Amino acid sequence: MTEAREVRAPLAGAVIPLGEVHDEVFASGMVGKGVAVVPQATGRIEVVAPLGGTLKQVLPHAFIVMDEAGAGILVHVGIDTVELGGKGFEVHKAKGEEVRAGEPVVTIDAPAIAAAGYDLTCPVVAMAGEMDEPLAAGEVERGQALYRVR
Repeated sequence: MTEAREVRAPLAGAVIPLGEVHDEVFASGMVGKGVAVVPQATGRIEVVAPLGGTLKQVLPHAFIVMDEAGAGILVHVGIDTVELGGKGFEVHKAKGEEVRAGEPVVTIDAPAIAAAGYDLTCPVVAMAGEMDEPLAAGEVERGQALYRVR
């Protein structure tokens, strides 16, 4: 059996089940299992790597980290935020770079994104690997364990 690794909150906020996300692709589990974090729309927010590994994809609104054991975690910052074309997002890392858990990947201008009418809910989805039961509920701090993945 593969050892479970912790997937950490990429930003602070309220943890909700994926089924409560206002996007059918995430809510239905089509992308994978996980949870979502709903941040406050205040200030600039650093969005960090939920586990250490290689960045397999980096877009302003989303990134995927894959660890050495093959767990792939998608962090999708906001719902439909791809429509912003990167406005309100500052990307710090590139595809193929190695990251440590907690290392900043993207910074968002949360008030500007919310003012443009976008939901800041951030799905954190295990695309590769099996998700164990969630470890967190309610409010979490950035870096706090959300769930384990095998």
